[in-house]
Order: sequence, then C-alpha cells, then structure tokens
Amino acid sequence: MHDTADSTIDAWLTGRIPTDWTATAPPSIVIDREEITITISVTEPSLADGASDADRAESVAGRITGFREDTRDQRMAIARDAEHRFGRKVAWAVEVGGRTELFTHIAVPVMTRLRQPERLVLDTLVAANVARSRADALAWCVRLVGQNTDEWLTELRTAMTAVDDVRAKGPDAT
Repeated sequence: MHDTADSTIDAWLTGRIPTDWTATAPPSIVIDREEITITISVTEPSLADGASDADRAESVAGRITGFREDTRDQRMAIARDAEHRFGRKVAWAVEVGGRTELFTHIAVPVMTRLRQPERLVLDTLVAANVARSRADALAWCVRLVGQNTDEWLTELRTAMTAVDDVRAKGPDAT
C-alpha cells in the first residue's frame, strides 16, 4: 500500500475526472486505507409538473443507469490508473435528486475482539432476523452509529486533518 496524502489523491482525481461529469458539482471523494470512493452528482431529469412520485423515481433510476453504462469505459480507465498510482481500490457512485447509488465497491474484513455483552448484542440481532450473521450485525451497528453521530464524526475527522497538517509542517517534515 502506498502512503499518499489524501489531498494528493483528491487533487489527482479532481484533475483526472472529465469536466463534463462535474458540471453541476465537484466530485465527492472519500478515502480510507483500502478504498477510494468517488461520487459524481448528476442533474435530475426534468419531468412534467404533474409527474407522479413513481415516475420521478423511475426517471432518476434511468439517469443513474444511463450514467453508469455511458461512462463505464472511462471510469474503469480512471480507476485502473488510480489503483496503480495509489495502491487502493476505486469505487464509483452517482447521486441524482437526493438518491445515491454505489456501483462496485469492496467489503474489507475487520478483525475485532468482543466481550460477551457485545457478542450478546450481535446474537440478539441475528436471532431477531435483523442480520444474517454476527458480521452483518456488526456492520449494521457501525452504520447505525455512523448515521446517529455524523456531526461528531465529521468534527473528529476535521480535527484529525488539522493535526496532520500541523505535523507535516513540523521539524521532521521532509
């Protein structure tokens, strides 16, 4: 794995992604140790004023499918370049009218040690058919925490970025 700053990855991708894909908004780029997820915002299709919610949902689904199919070769080429350059997998998503659809992405196994009270929580979720397995139950819990603490996690990530910036300016910076 390459040790590349997130800002460098972000800058490279921003320059590499075709400008016609980002006419409405810049891409959203989320980076972790294993994966880079790029979300492209696409304009919502315009329908007649009296269009039903079902028709609007279908038009959004069509726009998402169209973007996915029409850009497949270019997205694959960009992903291949980025994966080679940064040593991380690339996933793509598109956002249309408030709906985000993630295309191909990876699921990374994470080892954790849980004491009995935590395991009982997971087992309860499995027994209640909320999750198929302990792994699914744990992923469900992480998603729930992420949704309910989004503001706090954003503040924490911002603070961590500031610490990284200060550390990079330190006496041992190369």
